[in-house]
Formats: sequence, C-alpha cells, structure tokens
Amino acid sequence: MSFGAYIPRRRLDRQAIAEANAWANPGLVGTARGQRAMCAHDEDSLTMGVAAGRAALMPHAGKRSVSSLRFASTTMPFADRQNATLIGEALSLPPEIRTADVSGSLRSGVGALLSAIEAGGTGFVIAADNRQAPPGSAQELRLGDGAAAILVGSGELIAEYVDSHSMSVDFNDHYRSREARFDYVLEERWAREQGQFEIVPKLIAALLEKADVAAADLQHCVFANFSAQEARGIAKRCGIDDAAIIADLHDKVGDTGSAHPLLLLTNALQSAEPGDFILLLGYGHGGEVILFRATDRVIEARSMIGADDLLTHGLTDRNYLRFLSFNGLLPIDRGMRAERDNRTAQSAFYRHRQTVTQAIGGRCTACDTPQFPRTRVCVNPACHATDTQEPEGFADKRASVKSFTEDWLALSFSPPLMYGNIRFEGGGVAMLEFSDFEPGELRVGAPLELAFRIKDIDEKRGFRRYCWKATPPGVCTALSKSENTPHG
Repeated sequence: MSFGAYIPRRRLDRQAIAEANAWANPGLVGTARGQRAMCAHDEDSLTMGVAAGRAALMPHAGKRSVSSLRFASTTMPFADRQNATLIGEALSLPPEIRTADVSGSLRSGVGALLSAIEAGGTGFVIAADNRQAPPGSAQELRLGDGAAAILVGSGELIAEYVDSHSMSVDFNDHYRSREARFDYVLEERWAREQGQFEIVPKLIAALLEKADVAAADLQHCVFANFSAQEARGIAKRCGIDDAAIIADLHDKVGDTGSAHPLLLLTNALQSAEPGDFILLLGYGHGGEVILFRATDRVIEARSMIGADDLLTHGLTDRNYLRFLSFNGLLPIDRGMRAERDNRTAQSAFYRHRQTVTQAIGGRCTACDTPQFPRTRVCVNPACHATDTQEPEGFADKRASVKSFTEDWLALSFSPPLMYGNIRFEGGGVAMLEFSDFEPGELRVGAPLELAFRIKDIDEKRGFRRYCWKATPPGVCTALSKSENTPHG
C-alpha cells in the first residue's frame, strides 16, 4: 500500500577509512570508493525503524487500521524487551496491534514481509540494521546503516502479491554468535560458487514455475546484499536481463543488512510501470523470493519516500575517529560528568511514556491552546484552566528554532550539547535537545522536525532510553512530495 525509507544523514567517506588504516592494510585504498551511511551517536536500528515507519505512514492517516507490526533486524537493541512494541508506541499505533521481532538472518526483512502478506489484514513491516565490523576490515567498507518500511493490506495497492517460494538451507557464508560483536566472514569465492550461485537460481526457478512467469518477463529484480558482479552472475544463471537488476546503492549507502532488500524495493516500486513484474529476493541460510505485479496505482509510489530520495540529503563526513566513537569502538574520555548513574526509574517512565515515547502533548478545550508536554493546568496565562486538555500529537508537526545553546562543557557524545526552545507551527513551545546539527549550523528561525532518538544508555544495566529530539528537515518534511501529506 505504501512504503518509506530512512538513511542516516551522515555518510562516511570510505577513503577516510582506508587512509586511517593504510599502515596496516594498504590494500583498502584501492577499493575504498564512495560513501557508507553511518548512524549518529543517538541512532540505532530501532530509531531508524521509527524514521522509516513514519515515512511510510505519511500517505495513510488511518493508523488505527494497522493490525500488526513486524520488526526485522539482526542488530536489535534488546534481546528481551520487544523492540516492535516500542516502535509501535513511538509511531502512535493502536495498542491492539500484534507485534513481533524477526531476526536471525539477513533474509528476515523479506521473511517478515511475506509473513505479513500471508497473515492478512493491514500489516506493517519495518526492517533496519546497524551492523558493526572490525576496524580496518573490508567489511567495514562494505556495510552501511539504514531502514525501510512497507505497509501491506487489501486496500489501495501500488503492487499486488503474485506468488512466493521459500527455501531453508544451513549454508553459512558468515555468522555471528550471540557473544560476538562482529560477523565472522568466510571465503568469498566459496560463498559465491557454493552458496549464491547454487541456492538462488533454484529458488527463483521454482517461483517462476509456480507463477507461470518467464524470466524474460521480469522488469525489476531486487538482489540485495550482493555485489554488482554477483547480482549479474545470479541474473545470468536465471536468464534474467541485467537491465532488470535494481542498483545496489553500494557507492552511496553500503549494505544495510536485513533492511537492504526492502530499501531497494522502494526504488523498484518508484521506477515501475503498471503491469510490471517485480522480483524481491531475501538471501541468507536459504532464501525467500516474492513476486509482485505493479498496479495502475504504482504511479503514486513516485510521491512516496524511497531510498533514492534520501541520497542527496546526506552530510559527507571524513572523521573516521568520530565513526569509531559513535559505534563504541573507540573509548573517549568524557570527563567527570560522564560518571553519573543512568538508572531509569521504570515506574515513572511507564506513567509518562506517552510524552516520552509518542511526543503526545495537549490542547486546552477551554481556550484551544496547544502545549508540550501536557499538564493538568493550561499554560495560557489568560486561561489557566485545570484538567481541560485533550491529547494531541506533536511528533509530525513542523517547527522552528526559537532559541538555542551550544554547550561545550555539558556531557555529550557528539559535542557540543545543543538544546533550546523550539516553536511548533500552529502553537506550542518546548525545550528539546537538537541532533544532527554541526557546530555553528543552528540559527533562530531555522526549520526543524522531530526525530525519535536515543536519549542515553545505562551501561551498568544495559538499558536504553529514547526520546524525541529536534533535527534538520529530512524524511518527514523536506522530502514530502505531496501537497496533501498530513502533518500533525
């Protein structure tokens, strides 16, 4: 029904990685071309999933119709706190939805999508990954961070499900144990010849036979998590034209793991014409392959937010040390201010989670004044009515900078700490932290949007707290391509 994509604003220049590690691995310099997307200090798979989900929901104001939410990732922040439930609350989806975390393989995003289609109802599928690699490795150059979201159902479709085929094979071209931080990657030629070129052609052939569709009739093929050369090798073995292969985004984003097939699917949908066949492959320990046919409404996909729409909104970064620090791979002295205990008061958080997680404020029914956060007493000095506020969402409202401070003394994992007052369009002022701004970039009156980000991490107890921060316009405002897109 709709889709959304998210790529972090920062894009690390691969040459910066190669130059920093040339003393140990000079061979990296010759392969370090383009950029890879990197999470900011306050981003992870969960926050990226929220951002992609917001983009996918923009054309559909009816959040109440969503019946299920599946979150696919191999890098979920929590092992025993359902990540999908937290994402659902951040998106203000109804509490009656069924939620599930799907993990364990890079094909989990495609698997979650197929599961949502087969389950029926209006299903929301979000995939995101923030994988890490050993510093100075070839894998560090190849990976990237990103997310994608797909809304499926039986309403106004831009593409219809035709058929699918699945195969489970315990073929390990890479793996990561529960205790490990990085993937263990096996020999590339063996992985390619014995894995990709053996498993994928059989999988695709079986699907095409079931659907009674010829390989030559495929206009768009998503072969994610492979190099361009590997994708062409698969296409050749399947009798698919190279022109049908969707570009892999390696030069500008990198391999975003379980999110990558869905991220490339957004581009396929935006380039499709009515009647086109779209093949989506999820590969890993076997595979899932799904065949879609674009409907007459697929033209509407061009007004949605796909991966290509985000490529020109990046910020090139050549600071490799910052990348290591953001990923927790380089300890930095934060001073005495970092020595505080970050224990979360769970009972207080639960009581105030609508404010913290959903950015729900209030609007006074007596004087019509909006405010964030919501309180018992109206902030309008001419009103001050008590218990007259109704809930009102602020996450999707446009805003601007009213005042700001850049504090180099306060604790921040991306100094300086930036915070200040923001003014919401239509009324309401709140003091929030700013994120994704460079020092000196903030100015009074600058446009803003809210983004769901990490507030802080309790390292002692392994708990992450999230909140809403003010960021430069991106997914939910600047890239809105439809005049009737709802805001607030």
